[in-house]
Amino acid sequence: MLTKSYIVLYIHADSVLVVQSYFLRMGFSSLISVLLLLLPALSSSQYLGNILLTNRKIFPIQEEAVTSYAVIIDAGSTGSRVHVFHFDQSLDLLRIGNDLEFSGKVTPGLSSYADVPKKAAESLIPLLDAAENVVPEDLHPKTPLKLGATAGLRLLEGDAAENILQAVRDMFKNRSTLNVQADAATIIDGTQEGSYLWLTVNYLVGKLGKKFSKTVGVVDLGGGSVQMTYAVSRNTAKNAPKVPDGEDPYIKKMSVKGKKYDLYVHSYLRFGREAFRAETLKVTYGSANPCILAGFNGTYTYSGAEYEVYPPISGPSYEACRELVLETLKVNEPCSHPNCTFGGIWDGGRGSGQKTIYATSSFFYLSQDVGMFDAKAPNARVRPADFESAAKKSCGLTFEDAKTAYPLLSNARIPYVCLDLTYMYSLLVNGFGLEPLQEITVANKILYEDALVETAWPLGTAIEAISALPKFERFMYFM
Repeated sequence: MLTKSYIVLYIHADSVLVVQSYFLRMGFSSLISVLLLLLPALSSSQYLGNILLTNRKIFPIQEEAVTSYAVIIDAGSTGSRVHVFHFDQSLDLLRIGNDLEFSGKVTPGLSSYADVPKKAAESLIPLLDAAENVVPEDLHPKTPLKLGATAGLRLLEGDAAENILQAVRDMFKNRSTLNVQADAATIIDGTQEGSYLWLTVNYLVGKLGKKFSKTVGVVDLGGGSVQMTYAVSRNTAKNAPKVPDGEDPYIKKMSVKGKKYDLYVHSYLRFGREAFRAETLKVTYGSANPCILAGFNGTYTYSGAEYEVYPPISGPSYEACRELVLETLKVNEPCSHPNCTFGGIWDGGRGSGQKTIYATSSFFYLSQDVGMFDAKAPNARVRPADFESAAKKSCGLTFEDAKTAYPLLSNARIPYVCLDLTYMYSLLVNGFGLEPLQEITVANKILYEDALVETAWPLGTAIEAISALPKFERFMYFM
C-alpha cells in the first residue's frame, strides 16, 4: 500500500528554485516527494509538449523568478519623498544597491504651491527621474507609480488641492514611463495613512500573520496630523461607536498573510507638530506665548496664515506651557463614549494590541535632535517621561543658548523646542493614555533581514499595489 504520492516534474534548470519555493510554501515537504529532473536548456514549449499528462491536473506555476518594483511618493505637508521598493514573488523585500529601499526628498511640500499647481507638479520631477533610473527600463510598464498626499493638501481650501493633484497626474502621464493609473495621485485619508503605516511596521518587525495581541501599535506624528493605529479584538471592533456621516470609521478591516485584523485607526487633523504650533498660537493670539524661548521675536507661517511669535517678558515656563498645550489638546472635551483620547474621540479600548508602541516621524526626529539617544541610531527605546525631562530643560534655555545646546536643530525649529517637547509628552500621556514610564520605541528605520528600512506608510501602499498586479501564467503538474 502506497503511503505517499509522488510527483515527477520535468522543468528547466533555471526554474528549480521557484518550484522548491512553491512546495515549501504549500507545506508539501513532509507529504510529497518531489523529483526535479534537470533537462538540457530547452525552451519550455519544447519539453512541455512531451510530458505525459495522464491522471494529472494542470496548475499555474512560475517558470522563473519574477521580481517587481513599486514607486510611491509621499506628498507630506513639509516636503515630498519618493520610495522605490523591490519585491520577490513572496512579497519579501529585495535589495536596491546596498539598501532594501531607495528614497529621496524635495522641499517644500505640494501645499506650498497652492496658487501655482503646475509648479507643484514640476517640483516632483527630480524624484521621478531618480526613481526611473533605479527601476530597470524593461520593468517600467509593470511598475506602479502612486502619489499619496497627506495632511498638507487636506488643509487647503476650495479646489486648490484637486488642481495640484490634476497637475501631478498630467505630469506623470506626459513624462513618466512607469505604470500610471487614473488614481495615480490622490489624497489618502487618515484611515489609509494610519493603516498603511501599521502594516509597514508590523511587516518589518515580523508580526504579520500573528494574532492581534502579538502585533504592535503605531503612533505617527507628522507635520499636519497625528495617527494612532493598533489591532483590537473582534468584540471591541463590533462595539465600536458609529461616526457621523462623512467621517472615517474607527475600525478598518485588513487581511494579511492569512490573518484577519480589526484595526482601530484615527487621524487627528491639525494635531501634527507644525499644525499644533499654529493651534497654540491661535489660543495666545495677540499675547505672549509661554512656550516660546526667551530672546526670540518673529512670525510663524502655517497653511497660509501668519502668527506673531514672542515669549513673556519673564521668559517661557514649562508649567505655563503645559497648561496651554493641554488646553489646545482639548483633553477635557466632552466625550459621549465610555473612553476617549482627546477632542471627544473614542480611544479604541486601549487593548493588548497597544501594549507595545512604535512612535514615528516627529517623535523620532526631535528626540534624536535634542540628544535623548545616540544621534546615529535608527531607533531607540525611550519613555514619555524622557520627553518631559527634555521639555523642562529646553524651556529653561534662551534662544541663543539653545543654538549651542541643540546643534542638530535648525534655527527655524529652535524657538519651538519647548513647545514641541511639551506637546509630545502631553500627547502620549494625557492624549493617548500611556504611562509616563512605559517604554516605547521611537523609530525612523527598522532592521529587516540585514538592512534598515524606513518606517513610513509608503511600504504598506507598495505591498498593496504590487499585490494588485496581474498574475503571470505558469504551468506545473500536480497529482
